[in-house]
Amino acid sequence: MCIGIPMRIVTANEFVAQCERHGAISTISLLLVGPQPTGTHLLTHLGSAIRVLDADEAHAIDDALAGLVEASEGRAFEPLFADLVSREPELPPHLGTE
Repeated sequence: MCIGIPMRIVTANEFVAQCERHGAISTISLLLVGPQPTGTHLLTHLGSAIRVLDADEAHAIDDALAGLVEASEGRAFEPLFADLVSREPELPPHLGTE
């Protein structure tokens, strides 16, 4: 399984950005998403930005990752999945029952 990690650009040039997550700085390639301004949220995987995120989506992914840690350690995780707990499950259209 691959997991994308949300990060925020601190400084960048055309090809590479210094990105921050929870106080740690990592060098991230921008070759797949193109140049991005400081403050942009990115979904990263193995040192590369794979998608630009808005702040709400970055926060939701961060909460989900924290929720996985909480669940694996036997602690309450439901508040970190509020966007899922508060609604009925939905199948994608191609998996509908029609």
